[in-house]
Amino acid sequence: MSARWKPNVTVAAYIEHEGKLLWVRELTSRDGIRINNAAGHLEADEDPLQAVCREVLEETGRPFRPEAILGFYLSDTRFTDGEPVRFLRIAFVGTVGAVEREQLDEPIIETLLLSAAEIRARPHELRSPLMLRGLDDYEAGRRFPLDLIRVQPEPGRS
Repeated sequence: MSARWKPNVTVAAYIEHEGKLLWVRELTSRDGIRINNAAGHLEADEDPLQAVCREVLEETGRPFRPEAILGFYLSDTRFTDGEPVRFLRIAFVGTVGAVEREQLDEPIIETLLLSAAEIRARPHELRSPLMLRGLDDYEAGRRFPLDLIRVQPEPGRS
């Protein structure tokens, strides 16, 4: 019998803006400066839609309008201590509004507008290979309805 997995759930956004995609450059503790989606961990008191909207606002300063689910991605990572960690990443597609806050989360250095080709030309700068897998799905037009995610109990219902 295998051990029960305690999920490490993250959310990520593929943000359409001004004809390109909005990315962030961030300082990571393990790999130095990397390019990533606006992304982060699902917190205990929120659902995935709330999490992705919060993360995008914190990391880009802009409100996120999710339009679709891009996909669910499982990834195994081995940290420097040798311990494997499995992540479930829920990726969304959407747009952002005007800047609402100038101060970005501390690890974020800046936001970048890059095309898919520009991102693919910088593989050594990417935080995760999942970014390219999501980008492939994004360009292939994969989109799933947001109501694929169900929250129990539903908000406003007792």
